Amino acid sequence: MNNPFYGVWPTMITPFTDDDKVDYKAVKALTEWYINKGCDGIFAVCQSSEMFYLSEQEKINIAKTVLDAAYGRVKVIASGHTSDDMTKQIDELGHMTETGVDAVVLVSNRLAKQKEDEDIFIKNFNNILKQLPNTVFGMYECPYPYLRLITTEFISDCAKNNKLVFLKDVCCSLNTQKEREAATRGKDLALFNANTATLLDSLIQGYAGYSGVMGNFHIDIYKWMYSRFREQSELTREVSDFLTVAAVCETRAYPVSAKYYQYLTGIPMSINTRCKDKSILNENAQLEVKSLINMEKAMRKRLELL
Repeated sequence: MNNPFYGVWPTMITPFTDDDKVDYKAVKALTEWYINKGCDGIFAVCQSSEMFYLSEQEKINIAKTVLDAAYGRVKVIASGHTSDDMTKQIDELGHMTETGVDAVVLVSNRLAKQKEDEDIFIKNFNNILKQLPNTVFGMYECPYPYLRLITTEFISDCAKNNKLVFLKDVCCSLNTQKEREAATRGKDLALFNANTATLLDSLIQGYAGYSGVMGNFHIDIYKWMYSRFREQSELTREVSDFLTVAAVCETRAYPVSAKYYQYLTGIPMSINTRCKDKSILNENAQLEVKSLINMEKAMRKRLELL
């Protein structure tokens, strides 16, 4: 297997200025923060990036900014085809390809409406591949605006025929992950788990890495676990438990909480978002972020990451 996609990949948030423009200075600083913390790649322009609330030009500009800031040190992938019209989606995907990202990530729920069947999904998928034959594609089971999990049969076909290089898996099921790993074993399709609770066991059974929300808080601790999961030690399992409980933050005031976290820990940015009202980061939510920072410090000290 020669797939260069592996390790820990944060799903990048988009910083905005107080007047609701993309803060490209903060995008650059955040890219540097991810890399300094040990990420192996960056998923820019994704749901965490609020891609459904970005203009097409903003998506392109963000991808280019991240690529320039990364300067080849890590791989960069991006999505951004948020239109309902398939012709427009192909245009969006083509423009993202032109930025030079290492892979353009398809969103599974964009390829068919919620009530449309698998045949429509596959037809649209194959049409995209036909229209953009020189694009390297990944796939993301994005839960917004609805969750469309893809079938093991589809994954197996993509692996056998080199149609995808990356899958961001959000099934949150070890049994399903076992099926997917078996269907792609030895092939150049890298399976990435977005779910922390099943992450360690999915890595042990053969998944290529982690790509998720909590990479915006402590990607370095995920990297520590990824680097040592084969040892299957008590400490590795303890770190997995810590990460699982910490990931409850994902269900709270995200992505406002992630921007607040970054603001508190050294990346100047506002907590403004387009997808949520920043008022959801109430006093209690702020205290939770501060408690998480304290817990991280203790864990980093134990793991000798400080």
